Amino acid sequence: MSSTRLDPYVDVDALVGELTAAWGSWGPNMTPDATRMAFVSDRRGVPELWVQDVTVGGPLPEPVPVHLSDDPVVAVRWSADTAWLACTVAAGGGVRTQVWVVRPDGSEARMIAGAGGEHAVLGPWTRSGHRVVVTVPSESAGEPARAWLVEPSSGQREPLAEAPLLGVMDVSLEERLVVLRDGQRGQEFCTVLDRVGDRTHPLIPHSGTGATDVALLRPAPTGNPAPMAAYLVTDVDLPRRQLVMMPLGPDGWRGRAEVLAARDDAELEELDADDAGQLLLMLWNVGGRSELELLDTRSGWRTLIGGLPGMVASSAVMSRDGASVVVSVEGPLHPRELWHVDTLSHRWTRVTQAPDPVTTALVTPTLESFTSPDGLVVSGWLYRSPRPRAAAVYLHGGPEDQERPGFVAQHQALAAAGISVLAPNIRGSSGYGREFVRADNGPGRFGAFADVEAAAAHLVATGVAERSRIAVTGRSYGGYVTLAMLAFSPGTFAAGVDVCGMSDLRTFFRDSEPWIAAAAASKYGDPVEDEALLREISPMTAIDAVTAPLLVVHGELDTNVPIGEARQVVAGLRERGREVEYLELSGEGHVYRRAATVRLLISRVVAFLNERL
Repeated sequence: MSSTRLDPYVDVDALVGELTAAWGSWGPNMTPDATRMAFVSDRRGVPELWVQDVTVGGPLPEPVPVHLSDDPVVAVRWSADTAWLACTVAAGGGVRTQVWVVRPDGSEARMIAGAGGEHAVLGPWTRSGHRVVVTVPSESAGEPARAWLVEPSSGQREPLAEAPLLGVMDVSLEERLVVLRDGQRGQEFCTVLDRVGDRTHPLIPHSGTGATDVALLRPAPTGNPAPMAAYLVTDVDLPRRQLVMMPLGPDGWRGRAEVLAARDDAELEELDADDAGQLLLMLWNVGGRSELELLDTRSGWRTLIGGLPGMVASSAVMSRDGASVVVSVEGPLHPRELWHVDTLSHRWTRVTQAPDPVTTALVTPTLESFTSPDGLVVSGWLYRSPRPRAAAVYLHGGPEDQERPGFVAQHQALAAAGISVLAPNIRGSSGYGREFVRADNGPGRFGAFADVEAAAAHLVATGVAERSRIAVTGRSYGGYVTLAMLAFSPGTFAAGVDVCGMSDLRTFFRDSEPWIAAAAASKYGDPVEDEALLREISPMTAIDAVTAPLLVVHGELDTNVPIGEARQVVAGLRERGREVEYLELSGEGHVYRRAATVRLLISRVVAFLNERL
């Protein structure tokens, strides 16, 4: 790659190389005694499985890679008896995944689900650790997804449950009660399967007003007449995601649901617990920043764990005795790495060491707010270039994702190149309550488009960039909105970058994976009943209006947003003589996991926008 200096101070090509080489570690799981952990790390250029001792104090031990296949590892879960690791593997780097099991020493690695192109989803281990849950979504309309309990040594499957959009969230200690999740995006509801009698019962009323994201089964708190309790992260009939406890008993008995923890300024994002159900670990999302909190179910006391060594935390796990927590932590200046915190002393200790990139060229974003035309206040993170000459509005995917102040190599590379980045959380983003995340459903999509125009106006009003030097960029849903802005609001943006976005929602529903399309109707509209709306908000219907230069990027193995979405918009623009570039990424699906791919992508985006802004 030739070295391109976009200003006399920063070699952006070199910086892109440093940023994409700054590997991280995430997704930890611990042994019951919390002395060892398994996690995912891309320190060798692709996400792999690693095992390491948990050392608090003294030099960090060297992690050991555990080889499964040449495909990226997505997640890992350690069995309760410590005998096995179960992993999610992205088959060929694409959207469909396999489930593998392997001994912690790397022996006896085998695939237990996902052969022959089947999409398999890793669920929880049973509390004894002898079997693991695997779910296979339906491949055709009208057929249910099916879940099994799988014995790792033999691969023997025992049927567990089936439902249209099934997910298995937890299994009780004696394997009698199972929490199941079903429903479209934003409307996921939970039921409890009592395997004695094979009957299911609603966990909480399904009103269609929200979703339940996490459910854990543990012994009920001392003094509660119920033997079991389900601890839920939910916003069903609530303004924000909160912690709710539902007492449970045999034969479908339920007590009265009780809100244990709620905040007006934050949403509950993750939840874990010790085996006894006496100590709960809560990870809060406070406007994009993270906070960890403990809750003692016996006393009701809540204790905030201060000193989080980064702005964003994820995949927090608690040891079975409740004494230890391992969590992935990142910030704008450093990638994800694993930290240990003692739940009694609240002392933080780094347990993996990721190399920080050169920090002198990086920027810390500020949180900006602006008002959309209908009065809705929208916020976003502004990566202001030290030597600004242009700007880009970056739109995240989902739309239920959230832009947060983590380590984002592309934002940093653009800022170094003199292009400030405003990454807004337009309506439909998570983290701001139930009504905000639902505000873009169906016809609300037009309000989301207006939010993007307001973001561009904010950049002009605050002097970050001139109107003629602002681009719109995004990936997945954000790529779709990028195309929509160029088609429906021509002249607002000087250029666009669409990464794996939908160009026509009708062909997206037709060609996407069946389980993805079925779940998405609640967000975009029903492909049959709402066909007129889908046509109206599809960029391909207004492709004649697209005049701004456009870069389109797509992974060849993407079956979430199928590659046809990219190819049809590129072909349509070329037929009309418009300026469009196309980058097809080989060996990648919807998420680009290989460091070499990410480096190619960021370099191309920086060069494209530099030339046109």
